[in-house]
Amino acid sequence: MAIEGALFFLLFLLGPVISPSYAEESFDVRCHLSTVSRYSAARVAINDGFEASKIPDECRVVHLNLVARHGTRAPTKKRIKELDQLAIRLESLVSDARHEAQGSDASLQRIPGWLWGWKSPWKGRLKGGELIAKGEDELYDLGIRVRDRFPELFNAEYHPDIYTMRATQVPRASASAVAFGMGLFSGRGSLGPGKHRAFSVISESRASDICLRFFDSCQTYKEFRKGQEPAVDKLKEPVLDEVTSALAARFKLNFTRQDIASLWFLCKQEASLLDVTNQACGLFSPYEVSLLEWTDDLEGFILKGYGKAVNYRMGVPLLQDVVQSIEQAIIANEENHISGTFEKARLRFAHAETVVPFSCLLGLFLHGSGFEQIQREEPLELPPKPPSERSWRGSIVAPFAGNNMLVLYNCPHNSTGNYQNKYYVQVLHNENPIPLPGCGNTDFCPYDVFKERVVNPHMKHDFNSVCNFPLDAKTPQPERPSQPSFNSSKLMKFFRWLLTGKSETHSPSHKVDL
Repeated sequence: MAIEGALFFLLFLLGPVISPSYAEESFDVRCHLSTVSRYSAARVAINDGFEASKIPDECRVVHLNLVARHGTRAPTKKRIKELDQLAIRLESLVSDARHEAQGSDASLQRIPGWLWGWKSPWKGRLKGGELIAKGEDELYDLGIRVRDRFPELFNAEYHPDIYTMRATQVPRASASAVAFGMGLFSGRGSLGPGKHRAFSVISESRASDICLRFFDSCQTYKEFRKGQEPAVDKLKEPVLDEVTSALAARFKLNFTRQDIASLWFLCKQEASLLDVTNQACGLFSPYEVSLLEWTDDLEGFILKGYGKAVNYRMGVPLLQDVVQSIEQAIIANEENHISGTFEKARLRFAHAETVVPFSCLLGLFLHGSGFEQIQREEPLELPPKPPSERSWRGSIVAPFAGNNMLVLYNCPHNSTGNYQNKYYVQVLHNENPIPLPGCGNTDFCPYDVFKERVVNPHMKHDFNSVCNFPLDAKTPQPERPSQPSFNSSKLMKFFRWLLTGKSETHSPSHKVDL
């Protein structure tokens, strides 16, 4: 109850209920569907005023890490049943309105024509949740763009150890990996007119996949989410009630809060999957859409994002896997391994529940003192209510096919300007450079700085200590935190020499002031 009360107090402070005017002619609802947004609507410049780093020509791409969400999918079986129930409910509402009108057409004329006899587009479907054609296109096109952007990484002959592809054991994720690979390797094989080639996609059992489906195996997180969902629903109720009253008055139909929640879900499905924006979405004004979008973003922030540390700390195995692949690439580069004998890209395909925590581990979408608060394990303020601006938007944080890429660069020591370190990491979110608060809000960070300020603070936690203890218990601090084998002292000395060009007997290396 204390948490619920605190959330209500924050909601009260975050913004008054007002109805500003929106420029309806420029409003595209498809850009306001939270995590149901298609990638094409979200793949825009996300940092107004942010100037991406100019990477020196001498710097060479060495390795790529990709963590991507599956593409646009069909509604799940459970949601299909909800839409079938909505059809029955709408029929009842329209019938009641006709009865109450008693021959008067004035009130009936307010009812949108599509509501009369509406049936769900997915009526009769017994299965759901699969990747649809639009989702296939999203990942296929992304694969082509990644190859074209980093041609030096994808010029080697294919081998599964060079281009590692992993997906969760969920069909829409593995299908997304296949669509991406078809684009990435198109024209590189001998199969069919498109000259495709076969490639490997590895999946681990859902029950044991703590790298990409950690949320399934983290008992602490599941308990937190189960306990917090009622409080989140309470947070959303004032907005749903406001919109319910507005639509009931507008269309003279006795809508309930549940009706509005289902109609908002229908709006998102129609707009994102079918490009239909003049039916369910047409019931809402732009401001009402912005309010409903905010409730979805609020839920994502609290239950998947920065709302609770366990949300992202459970993703430490994924961060460890990323760091391990980077450091293996550094070793291969330093030892002058022949191209085609070491991994060049590690490509992962999973879910919003994977991408969101990983973005939080990197500290993305934080402003002001947010990054320091996370380091001090202090709670963050909730995303402010419209019309206030906010950086946490589900349509940008984790749309369908949303992704984070970590690109490793090798830069010679004699590079001009401030680039005096040897290895750098550039972070791209949805293919756009994004500032890293832990690296002084630059997108191009010396790897040793990235590891010290962004990665290492999370490494005092391990999956077992985070996920197998009660939320109200103090997380034990092991004397030796669980770390991958590459963090041995000898290797750490080796990496210090690689990254600074100096041994421990030399004077301290110059640290970049970020």
